[in-house]
Amino acid sequence: MVKEKQSKTEEVKKPMADNIVRPEKEWPWRLLGSLGILLFIFFWVGVVLTLKNDLINKKIDSLKNEFYDWAATQGFVLDDVVVSGRDKTSKEEINTLLNLKRGDNILKIDVYDIKQKLEQLPWVKHVSVHKRYFPNVLQIEIHEKEVKAIWQINEKFYPLDAEGKIIEAEFHVSEPILLIVGAGAPENFKNLMMALKDEKYDYLDKVKVANFISGRRWNLILNDIREGVTVKLPEENIAAAWKKLLKLNETKGIFKRKLTIIDLRLPNKIVVKIRKSGSDKAPKLNKTVPEHNI
Repeated sequence: MVKEKQSKTEEVKKPMADNIVRPEKEWPWRLLGSLGILLFIFFWVGVVLTLKNDLINKKIDSLKNEFYDWAATQGFVLDDVVVSGRDKTSKEEINTLLNLKRGDNILKIDVYDIKQKLEQLPWVKHVSVHKRYFPNVLQIEIHEKEVKAIWQINEKFYPLDAEGKIIEAEFHVSEPILLIVGAGAPENFKNLMMALKDEKYDYLDKVKVANFISGRRWNLILNDIREGVTVKLPEENIAAAWKKLLKLNETKGIFKRKLTIIDLRLPNKIVVKIRKSGSDKAPKLNKTVPEHNI
């Protein structure tokens, strides 16, 4: 009897599955709503902070200007501007560009801005700018570009610096200088100079003309523009070919011979063309010999 009563009690406690009502899942929508509210709050906080920072920046600028004005009364004014290293850059260019005068507040002068402005001038390579106090002097050290060659193209002439870049300024030749010719020559000028530079044999000053042929290789004219020796360099391994020629000159004195052409384009031979005298009626011939026989 007791067992029956317990079983009936258990049956009463068990709920019917059909009688259970489950609510819909609302937490995803609540989460999205909360995120939307947070984003809205963050947006307005950002707006308020931006406006507040702008006011702070304005206040900082105001205090800064007040400090500059006070410093000027204490003697922090520009006494002089000292420029060194200037040769081709004129005083007028510098004065117009900087627009500085005695009595200007030296603390307000932006040395970085001055450096950037001066390095835009055609002859200026780079600039160092420093402030010195009591006396209050602005020191400017200019390093100018050096003309390494003159580029001839379409009957016009342009000065080039060591990087092969055109110097956009007027230039008058006062001493012998390397002449380079041909389209694309400036872009390949630096590589040519590096290839011809040799610490042991310094014959670079003998090169009077460098002609860039068909955008591929160089012809050099040595000693004299009109009657000099033409050296035909290969497309590749310029440095090795040039060093081979210099070494050959040291051992065989090839530059002292009466030649019009030295062709270095063949890897194991050097082709030379002998200069004929005016009284010699024999035809001009090319002479091809192994390099060790010259």
